[in-house]
Amino acid sequence: MKEIFLCSICNVKSGNCNEDCAYCAQSKHYNTGIQSYDYKDIQTILNEAKIASEAGALGFCLVTSGRGLDSKKLDFIARAASAIKESGLHLHLIGCNGRASYKDLVFLKEHGIDSYNHNLESAKSYFKNICTTHTYEERYETNQNAISAGLGICCGGIFGLGESNEQRVELLDALSTLNPHTSTINFYIKNDALKINAPQITKDEAINIIKLAGIKMPNTRLMAAGGREMVFKDDFKAMFEAGINAIVLGDYLTTKGEEKHKDVELILQNGYEIAKSC
Repeated sequence: MKEIFLCSICNVKSGNCNEDCAYCAQSKHYNTGIQSYDYKDIQTILNEAKIASEAGALGFCLVTSGRGLDSKKLDFIARAASAIKESGLHLHLIGCNGRASYKDLVFLKEHGIDSYNHNLESAKSYFKNICTTHTYEERYETNQNAISAGLGICCGGIFGLGESNEQRVELLDALSTLNPHTSTINFYIKNDALKINAPQITKDEAINIIKLAGIKMPNTRLMAAGGREMVFKDDFKAMFEAGINAIVLGDYLTTKGEEKHKDVELILQNGYEIAKSC
């Protein structure tokens, strides 16, 4: 029986990002009205980790806004990860903190981070259309640094940013060269405050993308992330039959997700089980 891996996101530091990523509500270049804040206290993060674990999540992702790891961010994520590990919660901890050097990633690994998430976001040939403040090559290099540091990598992208079908294939080909243990499949949802004005991805398009991702990355866990509620609604069967075997449980960074218990119920109702180990 197919098992579905559950991962939960903790938005540790939100908004006020200097980057101009055209798809991102956390960029201060756009007036999206999201809640911005500096670091959550570690006890709050621990409480969120416990709730996620009790709901069935195995993965717990510590996310910070901003281009990359500075000394303050590095120290905070290391302390938060250590606190979660010391609490006895059996969670696979993922850092998602932007650009990172090999040295910094080794430090995070030593303090409890198991994997690093840094998406390529879109095809190299399309990247200049969605971001001008950093490069595609920078993103790819961070994933290489994570691999060299002995971390697992979680790397995917966003579909529906106005890219062509050929560029979707290009992105999936690039992801396959990294051989990520997990690839996040995100579907862009229109936001009037952001620059992207592309047609909404249809369910049929999404299914084709997922199937192609499975062909390109046969040994990679495919995780339906942002936008999957809008595209698939409650049709979990179609999503899983296409090749998805992991989902983000609960809320995203700045967008509300489904209630955790509802997602779990739908997984079980469709004849699947919740994964108990990584």
